Amino acid sequence: MKYLITGGAGFIGSHLSDALVARGDSVVVLDNFTTGNKENLSGVVNSVSVVSGDILDSALVTKLVGECDFVVHLAAALGVFNIVNKPLESLTTNLKGTEIVLEAAAKFNTPILVASTSEIYGKNNKVPLNEEDDRIIGHPLKSRWSYSEAKAVDESLAYFYFQEKGLPTRLVRFFNTVGPRQVGHYGMVVPRFVSAAVSGDALSVYGSGEQIRCFCHVSDAVRALLLVMDSDKAIGEVFNVGNNQQISIMDLAKKVISVTGSSSSIEMLSYEKAYPAGFEDMERRVPDISKIERVLGWKPQIGLEQIIKDIAAHNAGRAHK
Repeated sequence: MKYLITGGAGFIGSHLSDALVARGDSVVVLDNFTTGNKENLSGVVNSVSVVSGDILDSALVTKLVGECDFVVHLAAALGVFNIVNKPLESLTTNLKGTEIVLEAAAKFNTPILVASTSEIYGKNNKVPLNEEDDRIIGHPLKSRWSYSEAKAVDESLAYFYFQEKGLPTRLVRFFNTVGPRQVGHYGMVVPRFVSAAVSGDALSVYGSGEQIRCFCHVSDAVRALLLVMDSDKAIGEVFNVGNNQQISIMDLAKKVISVTGSSSSIEMLSYEKAYPAGFEDMERRVPDISKIERVLGWKPQIGLEQIIKDIAAHNAGRAHK
């Protein structure tokens, strides 16, 4: 099979590229390298075709989709800092970009997986969140919610392309996927903490530190992606992909310090100081992963301690280069 991965030089995309190459598939990566990095593909650089370009380039997207058997649409403007600081750019990329990719897939009836996010649930504090749960979203003029709005429209677009045009679409909602190659400067908390702990800097906990999150190793997430991509049972369906082991952000900071053997301290930082205006946080976000386990037999296998060790080892390897 020949796969087109939009955003394939990014964190999840590069790990998926590795997995597809390892099983003998051919991969074309389309990336504009705003958050992606060519270094992420260094292990498969001779096996993948890398196209430097944008999902907003309709002619390029249509050409590439026409040459492939399957599309994995991962490209998106992401990261809390990006979304709060550049809401217009985020909306355009996430709305218009997905529309262009879906249009191209529909033209050739090419199967497509569209990556979504737990952000679409918004402020719904139900525990755990399942695929049928309602969205509870903040004020439309608060930039914090622009990403959630855009990804929800992406999901609707993908689903109605399936319903009305018979396009084989699949949807996954990622819950806090973490691991090697993820960078902390877009707001991702685990790599930010690990990087600070390894450097001996203070770990900045935003808000109360009582927020609850669940973290899924990227290897587990990629395993889920492959199952969804390979199964006809996944066509027209949406699946939560995440780990359901809960931890508070304060306990996460303590665990990172413990696992890395760091002497770092923990400092508290108010949201007002940490983020620009327009930011709101969720107190708790836990995925219900029973659907993907029932339909495709997937469940996460890697715990938080191993995630922290893997990120620290990856960072150490990069520092020695």
